[in-house]
Amino acid sequence: MRLVHINLLQPGMKLGKRIYSEEGLVLLSEGVELTSRLIGRLKDLGIGYVYVNDAATEDIIIPDMLREETRRKALVEIKQQFQNMSGLKTKSRIPHFGKALSGVMNTILEDIGSQKEAMIMLMDMNSSDFDLYNHSLNVCVYTLVLGVASGYTRQQLMEIGLGALLHDIGKTQIAPEILQKPARLSDEEFKIIQQHTTYGHRILKDEPGIPLLAAHCALQHHERIDGSGYPFGLKDNEIHEYAKWLALADSYDAMTTNRVYKQALLPHQAVEVLYTGSGTLYEQWMLEKFRDCVAIYPLGLSVTLSTGEIGVVADIHSRIPQRPRIRVLKDADGQMLSAPYEIDLSTALSIMITGVEGVEDLPPAQASTEFFDG
Repeated sequence: MRLVHINLLQPGMKLGKRIYSEEGLVLLSEGVELTSRLIGRLKDLGIGYVYVNDAATEDIIIPDMLREETRRKALVEIKQQFQNMSGLKTKSRIPHFGKALSGVMNTILEDIGSQKEAMIMLMDMNSSDFDLYNHSLNVCVYTLVLGVASGYTRQQLMEIGLGALLHDIGKTQIAPEILQKPARLSDEEFKIIQQHTTYGHRILKDEPGIPLLAAHCALQHHERIDGSGYPFGLKDNEIHEYAKWLALADSYDAMTTNRVYKQALLPHQAVEVLYTGSGTLYEQWMLEKFRDCVAIYPLGLSVTLSTGEIGVVADIHSRIPQRPRIRVLKDADGQMLSAPYEIDLSTALSIMITGVEGVEDLPPAQASTEFFDG
């Protein structure tokens, strides 16, 4: 299986993974043969990349961070609880709210704990658009991987996990026409959106079964260490460590998920953008930990090497994810090889990944203006 840019799709290719709508419904199932009409439809939906099956990469398996059943049940519960809260005054209480979401957290932690060495893999490359429920789940999973890598206890993982799952619950108090606007927000609209942090804190701080630190995550996840964030302009150690991790996961998911007005960045592009905020927006040591937990070149991605050859990412080394193993499919002249071979970049140190086939990298300064915070 390989990950192909939408502009490189050809009729006759077969989907390797399902494509979901923002409601979590299956738009196209794996194994479907693409036609010109279907490819055009995918472009209209704003999908930037899809997984396809072919003989040269049929043994490359793309793992999911969560079991399909876990993801489906989690999204159903998140959607139900968020919709129950939508439109209510923030002092209102929903029966069993904390218990229901704690159950979701336990299942997610079991899935992550079952992986020998969990890494941050893309969750939504095959989805058609950004939405609150998928974003909340993605940020939760990414944050938990960072928590596991940081040696957090089970209790700490529950605290930060619930904080991540509920970090945007304050958006249930924002008017849908602003929250779901299919374009960039005006300055006035953005000020309204910013209120979701304080709304979220008010909802969660006295909620039975929800740790108070989870409420602080909702309040502080847009604070930045140089004081440029909101709602209070907190700096450095005034911001809880959980919220600092959450800020990274939140921004990363916002950048790597499609929106109607912006195509998703690839992981290596998003990490590069995050690094432009090192020491100002984010802690440098946290960025380094984050980078080491992210599969910046996803399995199956078509990449160009410094040798001029083109191949796909065949395997990722968990300790050095920036140096994957590449299955070379085309020579430096762009000709398909009759006998593909592999290069392990963890040992072939003179060879670099110079680009992604079909994609032009944005300069970091330009890329940083091309996304809207989650």
